[in-house]
Amino acid sequence: MSEPLSNIDLKILEQIQKDSSLSTGELAERVGLSQSPCWRRLQRLREEGYIKGEVALLDRDKFSASLYIFATLKIGTLTEEDREKFMRKVEITPEILECYSIFGERDILIKVIAPSIDWYQRFVFRTVLKLPGVVDIQSTVTLGEVKNVTALPVRELLNAQ
Repeated sequence: MSEPLSNIDLKILEQIQKDSSLSTGELAERVGLSQSPCWRRLQRLREEGYIKGEVALLDRDKFSASLYIFATLKIGTLTEEDREKFMRKVEITPEILECYSIFGERDILIKVIAPSIDWYQRFVFRTVLKLPGVVDIQSTVTLGEVKNVTALPVRELLNAQ
């Protein structure tokens, strides 16, 4: 069983969410620890699954104009095989950035990155409506980005338990 997260663990998690390219020495300095104990804590956080991976965040504006479009899907009755096929197809479609099952009149919420509305219209007909079980789609095109963060508020989530 994993030990509870300490204040130092939380500081480490907060810092690497801001910049995962920090050396262990730089990270140790920022959290007030020496390098070896910091490295051990970081390894434990990885082993226990608190850290799933480390990535570089790219600026989508550098890749020409792009839109985020959120679409809710109505799914008909699926066999277990069709449900797995749906999930695999969503997983291998790079333009679908996120996918969630949801409560309510709709079953699935997807976040799509699209270079244009024309492209998205073709994507809906060529890809989304061909996903197993999709009977209807409702899309919302974003006009601008107000907030987009990847860092989890670790202290607030921990205190909410």
